[in-house]
Amino acid sequence: MLDMLPRAVPEIALHAIRQLIRDGGYLPGDALPSQRDLAEQLGVSRASLREALSSLSALGLVSVQPGKGVFVQEPPAPAPSFAWPYAEQVSAVDTFQLRYALEGFAAGLAALYLSAADIDELEANVEAMRQELRAGRFDSAARLDFAFHQRLLEASGNRAMLQVITASQDIFLESQKLPFIRPERAMETWQEHRKILRQLARGNQAGAQRAMQEHIRNAALRTGVGFTS
Repeated sequence: MLDMLPRAVPEIALHAIRQLIRDGGYLPGDALPSQRDLAEQLGVSRASLREALSSLSALGLVSVQPGKGVFVQEPPAPAPSFAWPYAEQVSAVDTFQLRYALEGFAAGLAALYLSAADIDELEANVEAMRQELRAGRFDSAARLDFAFHQRLLEASGNRAMLQVITASQDIFLESQKLPFIRPERAMETWQEHRKILRQLARGNQAGAQRAMQEHIRNAALRTGVGFTS
C-alpha cells in the first residue's frame, strides 16, 4: 500500500492521476472514475485521494463537483512568473511551508476559542474580500487576507506564533499577494476562506486545521510554488 509513506502519498496519488489522465486519453470535460474507484485503483486512502484532487483542482487540471464527480479540465496557461523580493532572506517555498505549519495549527486552536462576535467579524472580513476581488482591487484584498489570518493567530492564544508572523509581516503579506497574479483564479481565495470560516463557526478543530492547510497549499500552487508537507 502507498500509505506506508503517509507524507508522500498525496504527491504520489497526484502524479498517478495525472498519468491516468494522460495515458487514459481523457479529454477536457470527461469524468474520471469515482473517488472510491480511484482510491482502490491507486491503493490510497480516501483522505489522501481528496488531498491529491484538491491540489489538482488548485492547479486547474480537474474540477471536483460534489454529487457529480471529478472532471478533467483544459490545462491552464502557465502561471505568470513572479519576482520574490525577499529571496536573500527566505524563499517563497520556505514561507509557504512555514505558513502551512503555523497557521494550520493556529486555525485549529482558534476554532476552540472564537466567540460568536469573533465569527461575525470574520464573516464581515470574508464578505469585504469578495467585494474587493470582484472590483479587481487585489492589494486591498490581500490586506483583508492578511487580517483574516492574523485574527486567527491572535485567537489561537499562542503569542510565539503571532510574534513570528508579526515580526516578518511584510514577507507574509507578500506571500498573500502572490496568488492574485492570476486574476482569473482570485476568487478561489475567497472560497477557501469561506470553507475555513464554516469549520471555525462549528468549533471543528481538526476541520479548521485541514481547511487552512488546504488553503495555503492551494495558494502556493496558484502561484506556481509546490511543496511537500
